[in-house]
Amino acid sequence: MNPPDDGALIVYDGDCIFCQNYVKLVRLRDMVGKVELLDARSDDPRVRDFQRQGYDLNEGMLFVHRGRVHHGSDAVHMMALLSSSSDSLNRLNRRLLSNPKVARAIYPALKLGRRVTLFMRRRSLIPQGSDID
Repeated sequence: MNPPDDGALIVYDGDCIFCQNYVKLVRLRDMVGKVELLDARSDDPRVRDFQRQGYDLNEGMLFVHRGRVHHGSDAVHMMALLSSSSDSLNRLNRRLLSNPKVARAIYPALKLGRRVTLFMRRRSLIPQGSDID
């Protein structure tokens, strides 16, 4: 289910405007090759597979690269490390989130922002656990 060694997979909340913009912002293709974006709200069977493996997609996005699954703050940290610094926003992202301590400290605020935005847009959280079977 993982992408080939020459690419990456990002599983994110397609209903979250911050998540949508973040995955578009991060420029990974130069560093990792093909990047597949997968909406965690889709019917793609890989979403359920990740959830069955114990990944709570309401607690964080996934970044899968070279056979490893990175979740939440670890995902944004790894994406920052591997992203291009081609523009000022990517340089800022890389400067902040390439530090794992900073990524762990900032990530709860990002999750809160996602939940508030979903609430204001009257969107539900991503179904988890028994909700997916």
